[in-house]
Amino acid sequence: MTNFVLVPGAWLGAWAWDEVAAGLRAEGHGVYPVTLSGLAERHGPDAAQVGQQQHVDDIVTVIESHDLRDVVLAGHSYSGIPVGQAAGRIGDRLRRVVYVDSNIPADGKSFVDGWSPEGRAWVEGQLAESGGFWPPLTAEDYADQDLSDQAIALIVARSTPHPGRAISEPARLTRPIGDLPTTYLKCLLDGATPSADVVEQLKSPSWELLELPTGHWPMFSQPAALTKLLSDR
Repeated sequence: MTNFVLVPGAWLGAWAWDEVAAGLRAEGHGVYPVTLSGLAERHGPDAAQVGQQQHVDDIVTVIESHDLRDVVLAGHSYSGIPVGQAAGRIGDRLRRVVYVDSNIPADGKSFVDGWSPEGRAWVEGQLAESGGFWPPLTAEDYADQDLSDQAIALIVARSTPHPGRAISEPARLTRPIGDLPTTYLKCLLDGATPSADVVEQLKSPSWELLELPTGHWPMFSQPAALTKLLSDR
């Protein structure tokens, strides 16, 4: 039995994995969806102060507190950054990292460090205007991503503001991510090719690239396909 630890991207909670989690459990796997500090049911008045390293600790705590072995650790979007750091901390508990159309960590760099100056100015303005939070997307932002109207309505209704510190704090790697057994899943409606930093890591013999013909949120748009991809790892 494989133990799947599933970490959602920005603005989302463990609930985002409900359909995928149900599918994996039906196959007999252990499944542990994670709600990161400051999000969903863990969102509170001090949530803006939650940093990225707290998110790394959240993931490691789930794995260690349940004494999980043979772990497939999956991170979507923003959460590839804390997932990649957590993977290096759990030693031989790790079976594989799966980055689901996600960012990947680089030691000493934050989520926004790779953005253009205009992009950084935009997000910094959002943080300043919202009291240190990164506001959720609107329904229009989910267009052309293979999502039903019902899925978009659900995501918008249940999203919570994302802690600003989590996207501005630098990553701290304990192991090079290229050394870890890794699958990178590229969702093709969100760009036909991976980012340059992912392409560089894919030179490692420990990494593989898979693709899905769907948008950036495959747990909502193609949950069965995503479940199969994960269970095959």
